[in-house]
Amino acid sequence: MTNLAPIAMTMGEPAGIGGEITLKAWANKDGGPLPPFFTIDDPTRLQKIARDLQWSIDVIPITDPAATADVFRLGLPVLPLKLPAQVKSGEPDPANATSVVAAIDKAVNLVTKGSASAIVTNPIHKNILYENGFGHPGHTEYLAKLAGENRSAMMLACPGLRTVPVTTHLSLSNAIRTLTTKNIIEISHITISSLKQDFGIEIPRIAIAALNPHGGEKGRLGSEEYEIIQPAIDELKGQGANVTGPAPADTLFHAEARENYDAVICMYHDQALIPLKTIDFVGGVNITMGLPFVRTSPDHGTAFEISGLGIADETSLVSALRMAADIANRRLNKR
Repeated sequence: MTNLAPIAMTMGEPAGIGGEITLKAWANKDGGPLPPFFTIDDPTRLQKIARDLQWSIDVIPITDPAATADVFRLGLPVLPLKLPAQVKSGEPDPANATSVVAAIDKAVNLVTKGSASAIVTNPIHKNILYENGFGHPGHTEYLAKLAGENRSAMMLACPGLRTVPVTTHLSLSNAIRTLTTKNIIEISHITISSLKQDFGIEIPRIAIAALNPHGGEKGRLGSEEYEIIQPAIDELKGQGANVTGPAPADTLFHAEARENYDAVICMYHDQALIPLKTIDFVGGVNITMGLPFVRTSPDHGTAFEISGLGIADETSLVSALRMAADIANRRLNKR
């Protein structure tokens, strides 16, 4: 980690738990190895959170990410980004939406220039952003646009399981309608490349999930398996990929089954997230694959209902920081 530039962390939705878990992650830095990071945020907001919760944490404004190394042991380094409106826990204010997006833009600019080694994003509240003209389904798609990439993918990871949804933030009916052989192949290629580059797996083993119960029961419970999914598997095998499936999702995620693959390509959002959150609800990490820079995020939302109480669990954010540093290190060593 010592050769890496610091990690840039975004503020996320100011009314959510992002500020609390950021402060708690820094406060627990001595509990295990934690890469130096700075957050792009309003120092006044973070100071208020620490003061209201009676946490003895210093918030240290910096003007350059390079200062992180010098101040990280003393307090939380913050690259200032002012919020227009006062923040009230649990009540997102549309006036702050532009700053939420500006923090993401700033992080991408810094990691692109090499001033940061990776980006870790705190959770955003999509509806507030949508109301202010944000035209992207979420972080993943917006980061791909900023990076100039045509396609990216979301991996959810915890010890013992990695899942990748082909369709993401869509209703289930729309997810099924938009599922195509081409999309499965593209997402599988992005996943294989990431497993090689970011996780050091030379020959990734990919399991591809079925969509329908019992894998469709030879068309009796649905035709997507033989019309859409199997052709993707056949083409991937023809290209030399180590893939299996379509595997019924109800038998794909138990401990013994997980020994047989390095990642699962899932057909829709919840098919990927339910097993991962069941196995490791507080420690899961969201990774954006297919970008020229490293981006991870905690695998949870803004948690408005507990914002301001000081009880939010920072485990997933800490895991996201560590995974971002591991991936950034692996990419650096391959240059």
